[in-house]
Amino acid sequence: MSGSWEKTACILCECNCGLEVQIGGPGNQHFTRIRGDKAHPSSKGYACEKPHRLDYYQNDPDRLTAPLRRKDDGTFEEIDWDTAIREVAARLAAVRDEHGGEAIFYYGGGGQGNHLPGAYSTATRRTLGSRYRSSALAQEKTGEFWVGGRLMGNMTRADFEHCEVGIFIGKNPWQSHGLPRARVTLKEMAKDPNRTMVVIDPRRTETAAMADIHLQVKPGADAWLLAALVAILVQEDRINHAWIAEHVDGVQDVLAEFREISVAAYCEVSGVPEELVRETARRIGTAESVAIFEDLGIQMNKHSTLNSYLNKLLWVLTGNFAKRGAQYVPAPIVAITGKLDKLGAGVEAKRSPVVGDRIISGLTPCNSIPDEILTDHPKRYRAMIVESGNPAHSVADSQRMREALRSLDTLVVIDIAMTETARLADYILPAATQYEKAEATFFNFEFPENYFHVRHPVFEAPDGVLPEAEIHARLCEELGAYTDEDLEPLRAAAKLGRAALLPVFFGNVLSNPKLAPLAPVILYRVLGPHLPDGLASAAVVWGLVHQAARANPGSLRRAGFDGDGFEPAEKLFDAILGSPSGVVFAVDEQDESWARIHTPNGKIQASIPDLFDELRSLADGSESAGDATFPFVLSAGERRSFTANTILRDPEWRKKDPEGSLRISPQDAARLGIADGVHVRLTTKRASVEVAISVSGMMQPGHVSLPNGLGLDHTSNGGDRVQTGVAPNELTASEDRDWLAGTPWHKHVPARIEALA
Repeated sequence: MSGSWEKTACILCECNCGLEVQIGGPGNQHFTRIRGDKAHPSSKGYACEKPHRLDYYQNDPDRLTAPLRRKDDGTFEEIDWDTAIREVAARLAAVRDEHGGEAIFYYGGGGQGNHLPGAYSTATRRTLGSRYRSSALAQEKTGEFWVGGRLMGNMTRADFEHCEVGIFIGKNPWQSHGLPRARVTLKEMAKDPNRTMVVIDPRRTETAAMADIHLQVKPGADAWLLAALVAILVQEDRINHAWIAEHVDGVQDVLAEFREISVAAYCEVSGVPEELVRETARRIGTAESVAIFEDLGIQMNKHSTLNSYLNKLLWVLTGNFAKRGAQYVPAPIVAITGKLDKLGAGVEAKRSPVVGDRIISGLTPCNSIPDEILTDHPKRYRAMIVESGNPAHSVADSQRMREALRSLDTLVVIDIAMTETARLADYILPAATQYEKAEATFFNFEFPENYFHVRHPVFEAPDGVLPEAEIHARLCEELGAYTDEDLEPLRAAAKLGRAALLPVFFGNVLSNPKLAPLAPVILYRVLGPHLPDGLASAAVVWGLVHQAARANPGSLRRAGFDGDGFEPAEKLFDAILGSPSGVVFAVDEQDESWARIHTPNGKIQASIPDLFDELRSLADGSESAGDATFPFVLSAGERRSFTANTILRDPEWRKKDPEGSLRISPQDAARLGIADGVHVRLTTKRASVEVAISVSGMMQPGHVSLPNGLGLDHTSNGGDRVQTGVAPNELTASEDRDWLAGTPWHKHVPARIEALA
């Protein structure tokens, strides 16, 4: 209703803060006012400045409202949905029938706030026999996932609200958030004299400026600094021997690796004074609780997987797990990390079909994708479905990625706008926005109280678009995945209510090898019509909460969802549908984290020998030397006040630095004879671009940064297509990646800068 306040959430970072919005404007299709939702269980009224710009997402001038098919001349023509579904299904089936379903690659299915499509896509992929997939997580988190899997068969988060020492490594939560009410939490930590905030970052970020200790490491030298911190704990015997004896295996191998490390030499390579590093290690070693958050600054950098291991040794050796203010394992609705318990049991990761790269958490490394396509190998990827993703812009080495996408037999894009990837597609299937359908995120990591939020639609979808659940159901039906006869018993039961549907669904679907892989779209078809108006796409959540209830019954019971059999899950599903601000579904005790360690003996496995050779290679320090041809290190993709993920395509939303300047230190600017606003040529081994500079005290000499979210094409007010700012991945190279996880080195791109005449 126009002018009324509706409940929803932000979709611009993983926190998904609760919002209240007013609807109005032309056609009653605009956000007119936005504020934080005080009833939201996690954000509690908090919101940063970015969600106030969400109308630029909802009303993007490049919005698509009809299916499109590429013509022979490269342009697109509108087609109806029946034609689009029929032809897309036929094209994909042809690839499957000739080359096998594993030749059909899937990318995306998520983003920050639209995770339900990823659940529905599994039915389409299984129908086609598609085995391989990837997403943005494979550019960022798979190295950390692998380490977590090897250590404990799971992943941890950290309690920054109550920690005595909080450490942010390659992380600037003032801008990138990543924890609830980030700026409030940072301020509380900074003003408490009994608490210590530590930031490890080459830049003097907003968070670093607030910190008690800023370890301003040289770009790319994090591994030496982290190894020095661990070595000090070992050599000064500041580790928790009693706790380790009870809870950790393999620690003697770890201690042996760090006893002989030269702390002074490693600190020199890192660029951080040794005494400051020792002070930090001693603070960690004596604190009652330590919480640590690593992020893209080290996860998209040299030694990224090793960095994750070294960071985790800091809390493993000091016993900072399963207690207030330390690391914990949350109870998820969906584990986005995949089945890390297999890694915890020592099972090696699967490999990609052409390159043979590790597939971690089910995700092919993004940097490997072009290599898996641009080959004559018989097992190469020949078709792609890209959903809620934009690899032509977001994956390293855009030139090579575009070449790979163009070479496919078939490229199908499911999205709301004409993205860089969509312009390369054979078919584009336009989806409803995240505010025109039921939607949710699986980034639910809180502890001891965890929440889940199904957002209700606040706009009517325009004619010509469909929610992804409907798109996948139609594709499965066109492909003959199931028949009306298969669904008839389920539909009859659903008319009688969920209590009647339960035994039929579990008996006829989950126990049926033909139908079980199709469970998400079957639920959408049989349960969706009986859900409250606008919430049909939430049908898959019914299955997910039943899984969550089986996995963590005690957590649900403490949250008030008790009873026998299916009763807790049914109560929770009702609460989710009836709670527009979200609902606390799990309440945990600290000991729950121990139950979520999935190793054969239930202990943390501290020794990861796969990484020891890389650790030992740090000793000579030679890798830290610069390159005279490219004397600068470029961080390609910095979070700033007016950058966000690329679903905000219209640059008009930016009120500061609209072109996305290149930040450079005052010392480097003086040496080059350049000043604020001057344009320079920035060159890497991949490309050269012209960009305006911003002289910033955040940067140390030799280090420059470009913001994320720039370089997108968009339609200007005059109707022309223009590009604003630099697309960072025009400058990155797909071969520059971690040897183990394949994660890209976006934060360490050798570059040179030349002043323009």
